Amino acid sequence: MTDPIKKADITVAQTTKYVIKYKLNGERRFEFAQLENGTEEEAKAALAALHGAGDDVISEISVSKAL
Repeated sequence: MTDPIKKADITVAQTTKYVIKYKLNGERRFEFAQLENGTEEEAKAALAALHGAGDDVISEISVSKAL
C-alpha cells in the first residue's frame, strides 16, 4: 500500500489590482499591478522590477485601487 499524497501547506497572499500613477523621467505614466496593501513602498518595488536598475528617475508616485 502506498502512502497518501501529502499536500504542502501553501499560503497565498490576497492581492488587489491597483493603478500606480507616476512620472518616469518627467513623463506621466501609469501601470496596473497586483499588490497586497497598495502602499507606496509596494508600488516602488513593482516599478523597480518593471523598469530595472537603470538611470531612470521615478517620482510623484500615487497608488489607488483600479476600478
